[in-house]
Amino acid sequence: MPHFDVTIAGELNLDLLFYGLPREMEAERELLASDFFLTLGSSSAILAHNLSVLGTSVGFITRVADDGLGQLALDFLRRAHVDLSKVAEAPGTASGLTVLLIHSHDRHIVTFPGTIVALSRHDLDVDYLTDARHFHLSSLYLQRGLIPDLPGLFRQLKQAGLGISLDTNDDPDDQWHGVLDRLLPYVDVLLPNERELYKLSGMADFDTAVRHMSSRVPLLVVKRGAQGALACRGGEQVTTAALPVEVVDSVGAGDSFNAGFLHAYLRGEDLANCLLWGNAAGALSTQGKGGIEAFRDGRLMDEFLRRCGVKRRRCDF
Repeated sequence: MPHFDVTIAGELNLDLLFYGLPREMEAERELLASDFFLTLGSSSAILAHNLSVLGTSVGFITRVADDGLGQLALDFLRRAHVDLSKVAEAPGTASGLTVLLIHSHDRHIVTFPGTIVALSRHDLDVDYLTDARHFHLSSLYLQRGLIPDLPGLFRQLKQAGLGISLDTNDDPDDQWHGVLDRLLPYVDVLLPNERELYKLSGMADFDTAVRHMSSRVPLLVVKRGAQGALACRGGEQVTTAALPVEVVDSVGAGDSFNAGFLHAYLRGEDLANCLLWGNAAGALSTQGKGGIEAFRDGRLMDEFLRRCGVKRRRCDF
C-alpha cells in the first residue's frame, strides 16, 4: 500500500494580512490598518495543512530558505503532521512573502516571489511522490522553475498509477495556457474557481465554459463562492448551494474547499458528498484569519463540520 494518500509539490510562504484599509489608497499618505496577522500562506501549503488536519495523510515537497520566515512556515506544517522529510533547503536565498491588503469586500494581493518560484525538477524525489494514491499541484503559473518539466513529471506519475488533481490558481501574466494544454491529458480533477474557469476556457458564458472544460478532463469542479459549487463527470452534473456563514476572512477559502473535496474524493464518496465536504471546509476557513487558523482550533472545526453534516477522522495534534 502507498505510504501517503496525497503527495504535493509546490510553493511555501507566509501571508501577512492587513485589515480595514480604505479601498482607495492614496500615495504618500500614512494609511492605518485596523489589524494585522501573520500566518501560513501559499495555496500548496494551505492545502497540505488542511488536508492533513482533516485526516488525509500528506507528503509535501517544497523549496525553503534558511531564514526565519521559511522556518516558521515549515513549523505550521509540522504541527499539522504533514510529512516534510523531502523538503529541499535553499541556503542563501530569501523566502517568498505575500501581503494581502484587505478592504471591506475585496483585497489587493502583492507577492515577493523568493523561493516560491524556485522549486525545480532537481528538488523532487519522484519515488517519494509516487508513494501515494494521488498527486496534487496548485499555483501552476507560479511554479516557474518546475513548469518546463511538468509534462514529463505528470506522465511519470500517471504511469505509476496515481490520480492527479490541478488547481491553476491565478496567472500573474494573464496568459492562462502555455504548459496547461500539455498537462490536461494527465489531469483527473480540475479545480478552478469561476473567474479561472472563464480564463481557462476563453469563454464568457458559464454553461458554455463548463461544457468546454468538462470535455477536457474526467472531473471538473468549479468553486463559485456565494453561489456554491458545481461538479461535472461524464454526463453527471451536481451542484450545491453555499453554506450561510458570517465571514471573518475569505483568504484561503478556495484552497480549503480543495482540501475538503479531495479528502472525500479519495475516500470514494459520491460527487454530492465531495461537494458537501468542499463547501464545509471552505466555509470553515472563513471563520478564522488566513487560510489555516480555523483548522488549528480543533473544537471550532469539529463543531462547525458537525453542523455542516460531515465528520472528520480524528487525529491527535
